[in-house]
Amino acid sequence: MTPYIQDMQPEFEERQPDWRDSVQRFEVMLKNQEHDFFDLDTYEHIVEHYIGEGNWERALQACEYGLEHFPHSLELLLDKAHLLAQKQRYEESLALLERASLFHPHDLDVLFMQGGIYNMMGDYEQSVEVYEEMLRYIEDGDKDDVLFQIGQAYQNSGKYDEAIKYYKSSLEINLDNESALYELAFCLEIMGQLEDSIDYYNELIDRDPYSYNAWYNLGIVYSKLGRYEESLHAYDYATVIKEDFSSAYFNMANAYMNLDRFAEANTNYLRTLQYESPTADLHCHIGASFEKIKDFGKALEHYRDALKLDKEWDEAWYGVAVCLAVEDKWVEALNCIRKAIKINEFIADYWLLVGDLEYKIGNVFSSMEAFEKAADLEPDFEDVWLKWSLALFDQSDFKKAFDVIQEGLDTIPDSAAMYYRAVAYLLHGGEYKEALLHLEIALTLDYNAHEQLYVFFPDLEKQKALFKLIEQHRK
Repeated sequence: MTPYIQDMQPEFEERQPDWRDSVQRFEVMLKNQEHDFFDLDTYEHIVEHYIGEGNWERALQACEYGLEHFPHSLELLLDKAHLLAQKQRYEESLALLERASLFHPHDLDVLFMQGGIYNMMGDYEQSVEVYEEMLRYIEDGDKDDVLFQIGQAYQNSGKYDEAIKYYKSSLEINLDNESALYELAFCLEIMGQLEDSIDYYNELIDRDPYSYNAWYNLGIVYSKLGRYEESLHAYDYATVIKEDFSSAYFNMANAYMNLDRFAEANTNYLRTLQYESPTADLHCHIGASFEKIKDFGKALEHYRDALKLDKEWDEAWYGVAVCLAVEDKWVEALNCIRKAIKINEFIADYWLLVGDLEYKIGNVFSSMEAFEKAADLEPDFEDVWLKWSLALFDQSDFKKAFDVIQEGLDTIPDSAAMYYRAVAYLLHGGEYKEALLHLEIALTLDYNAHEQLYVFFPDLEKQKALFKLIEQHRK
């Protein structure tokens, strides 16, 4: 909740001996349609109990009974307004808050909830108006959360520049407002202002060099800009200041993965696991880093750990399938990747693996269907076209292999690898003139990559015309 609305979830262990009997009495009263008397404090505890259990209907009933006896109770009025809003009964909630404001003029909790409900309704101008009024009654040093809420209203209405202004105002007061830092970064990215924001974050750090959140968010900006070395520097400072900063270790690991420094990525994913509860997502990231360092046994362990936490985590089934495929356990791998696809059928990588596995098992038709599905899902995925066409080449269907790779080139016209592959298929199909045209384009795109042709033509040096053309592009 907010700093103004009291937390409606009580510390049950401390209060339980005082009000458990009261809750049972209230239940009996409802069942027997009686009207027992409870004092105000008891009603408040009963409402808190039901809210804590997620039983909003009962909580609403308790509010209504309580307000019959204590119609001016601010706590019960706020609780009921909150519950009505959660049920999207906004007009009723606002009417109740208007009633509360008559009994408690300028009450900050009432105003704060009004602003929040207008925001939920999509009436952002009214929300801002209420929050602006609220600022009149708050000391300057306590305004950060209200300024943040105004930023939220502007952000929700698509006025990102205004949102940025208010998030920055919030951070001027409270640099540790993590929500303001996060939403600010989001708005800056939307507005294409990430590069310009670096100076701002450095100013925050100059103000408070020990703000791990400022260092962390600077790292996020660098990561989003693809400046991973600089992001590592920022994340490292964040973890020096806050040793158990699991999110910073996780982002460091991601940066290392992007830099192909897989062993260091693995170390930092494992550090993340030291400081936060395990999740399926985290285990999958750890598994992926073990894959990259070729420790498929450890990778498999972590993917299976992910499935123990969530059997519906499709990425974990995919990871298990990849590891089993490395061990040539193709049937078991295929069963696992099929489970991933049953959960999420819109990932090209999953269908690509199905295509590979079906082909290895000997199910050529199913393999081609899977490759085609992968290409439909992600037409600019180079590996799909390369593997699909290679399977056709392996079947000695050179024309179809070329047709597939040409279709891929229509989507990815700057792929040197695909042009070289087209050259191989055309030469094997006897289409020498067209092969030379494709070779010239391939050599122009990436001369050094021409060596991949030797896989298809071990005696490439004997083909004089081709060799001569390659030599011409060397100069």
